[in-house]
Amino acid sequence: MTRVREPQRYTVNVHRPDDFDEFWSGTLRRVAAVPLRPSFEYVPERSTDEVAVYDVHYDSWEGVRISGWYAVPRPEYLPPPYPALMLLPGYISEPVIPKDWAKRGYAAFAVAPRGKLRSNQRFNPGYPGLLVDNIVDPNTYAYRGFYVDAVRAVETALTRPEVDADRVGLHGSSQGGALTITTAALLPEVIKCGAAGAPYLCAFMDSAKLTHSYPYEEMNEYLRVHPDHEKQMAESVGYFDGLNFAPNIRASMMVYIGLEDDVCPPETGYAVFDAMKCEKELHPYERCGHDAGHFWVMAKVEAFLAGHLRPGAAAEVAE
Repeated sequence: MTRVREPQRYTVNVHRPDDFDEFWSGTLRRVAAVPLRPSFEYVPERSTDEVAVYDVHYDSWEGVRISGWYAVPRPEYLPPPYPALMLLPGYISEPVIPKDWAKRGYAAFAVAPRGKLRSNQRFNPGYPGLLVDNIVDPNTYAYRGFYVDAVRAVETALTRPEVDADRVGLHGSSQGGALTITTAALLPEVIKCGAAGAPYLCAFMDSAKLTHSYPYEEMNEYLRVHPDHEKQMAESVGYFDGLNFAPNIRASMMVYIGLEDDVCPPETGYAVFDAMKCEKELHPYERCGHDAGHFWVMAKVEAFLAGHLRPGAAAEVAE
């Protein structure tokens, strides 16, 4: 008999450490002592008549130098100020230069957290590798710095005089969906909205049991070698689980998932959405996998972000 899958009815089991909030407030206090040292180098050969492109670098957790691409409308094409849109990458994908978003009126920042090609001089666990790098110790787990890198990217964008600090949004899918959730939670006073597709890093332990696809299969492989570490792993990843960040989000959120996703199980997408206490909307797509309904949903994502961030608002006032 074929089992009828009802992912919205699945109950996840996520450990929330008693000191979860203190762990992250302490983390942010520690990194605040690291000078940001932002640099924006104009790249003429990658720019266009409408969009200026910059090669960005800044310092983050433990002084690791992080890179990114920043694309912004030229003022003669569209006058400032601009809303900032942070574009957060998937697990193995590299950030692309976000010129299309800049043409829509955003100061668009595509982030390359530690381990990405242009940010891997001091930290390079590889893919596979990142998910389980020091996974049983929350103090040294790879994602502690990774999450902070996304927060520091927002801070870097806000150093730009053309950016409107009251209009900051987040967008990403898979790992980018996870970073959308964690960054919104870590910067509740700053982030206005976020669109998270197929969110990864939600209900870690459940996800590793629900799917045998990578990256979660890295956890299963680790536990085959170290079966005695399972309890320690569950306790450690509780500090990094999107479900534990979700209640702290104040921004308006959009979550979209594929109901046949064999990478980031839809059960966990429903769970993280349910854990959010903010204004929110969910878009589940039947017969869609890890693409999370990309063909249908992107027009909705663009409308959601535009509705909250109002790109082109300065031009509308000028007219």
